[in-house]
Amino acid sequence: MKSVFKLAFCLLLLSGVIAGQSLVSTSVAKVQPSSPTSISSKGNVDVSRAIVDATIERLPTASDLGPWEYSRALFLIGELSVYRRTHDPKYLDYARQWADSHINEQGVIDHTIDSLDFIMPGNLALGLYQLTGEKKYKVAAEKLASAFSRYPRTRDGGFWHGYGNSHGLDPASHQLWLDGTYMALPFLIHAGALSGDQESANAEATQQLLIYTSHLKDADGPLFFHAYDETGKAAWANPVTHQSSVKWGRSIGWYSMALVDVLDTLPQTPSSTKEGQERMKLIAIAQQLAHDLALYQDPATGLWFQIVDQPKLAGNFLETSCSSMFTYFLDVAVKRGYVDQSYRTVADKGYRGVLSKVGVGADGSYHVTDICEGTMVGDEASYLARKRYTDDFHGLGAFLLMNEEVQYNHAATPVRNEAH
Repeated sequence: MKSVFKLAFCLLLLSGVIAGQSLVSTSVAKVQPSSPTSISSKGNVDVSRAIVDATIERLPTASDLGPWEYSRALFLIGELSVYRRTHDPKYLDYARQWADSHINEQGVIDHTIDSLDFIMPGNLALGLYQLTGEKKYKVAAEKLASAFSRYPRTRDGGFWHGYGNSHGLDPASHQLWLDGTYMALPFLIHAGALSGDQESANAEATQQLLIYTSHLKDADGPLFFHAYDETGKAAWANPVTHQSSVKWGRSIGWYSMALVDVLDTLPQTPSSTKEGQERMKLIAIAQQLAHDLALYQDPATGLWFQIVDQPKLAGNFLETSCSSMFTYFLDVAVKRGYVDQSYRTVADKGYRGVLSKVGVGADGSYHVTDICEGTMVGDEASYLARKRYTDDFHGLGAFLLMNEEVQYNHAATPVRNEAH
């Protein structure tokens, strides 16, 4: 086990969604690089730094980044992982500027917390507290963590994706979205480390993953559906299973990152104990997920499709944010020993595929392309109709977390030989 604070920031080194999903729409500069040059021809470039620098140049102030929500936080958590490696003060200052525009000196956040989406930025507060020691970030994280004690749940204990209307959209009450695992659980376990209640936080996070899995795993096939409505009243809900009908890439990506993040906090207890048995259940889920992702990886590019299990579907497209998340998941799972070493080939191919989506514009700035915008639950046609942007925060953040893990964090955690 890592130390409390090293563990707390391990999330930030990956951490790691929702986006793609979300109840919040995000506006970003939709820059299309002109005549992009493949980064493979640019020599020994620090691509993480190049992407962060280009984003700061394009969006120099906190107001440019926008409101308190998960996709901005995802990018900034990725940016902080670059800071941890490079120690470039402008990266820390940039993250603090956005956080300080939403957290006052008393640690009060300027947003209603009525969705898991608005809890996820607490990871940034935890990271900033570790790096700066400023009490307001700790207080903000503690306030967010206290929301779990009163947060509404399904009958079997799963956190609803949302329950209010501060976003002005369907609140997603009584619903579980795969995205929510990443929105809630990495923060939950790292806040537990901060408070000294790691054991309870680990138990809660484990149970949440098992509950979400029970409702969202396809019982008759591979992978997971995007959402579940315990009432069955949502327009997209199957009348029998109450599941949605689509296996959407980024939602599965959020789940995959949450899965390895939670596994990284769980002690290796004997399999005879309840904790040990549940941990092995999560490892088995990771192994099945790795198998399914390998099955649907595009053999030509190494990427994955927007609707993962329908590669030949007319209008389906290769999507960058989910491909980054899957590559991150596979890379971590192989390094930790959660899955067989043979999946290294799948992870490496995924990494090369994601790099093919990084372009260099005529001005020399770096851009990430083909990123699906934020997305609600819907039918097949709705996912195929989603806009694809360049430099959307979902893709920027996912890329940074993946690139930092793959390129620079090989020795962060000892390999555990647990694959079977």
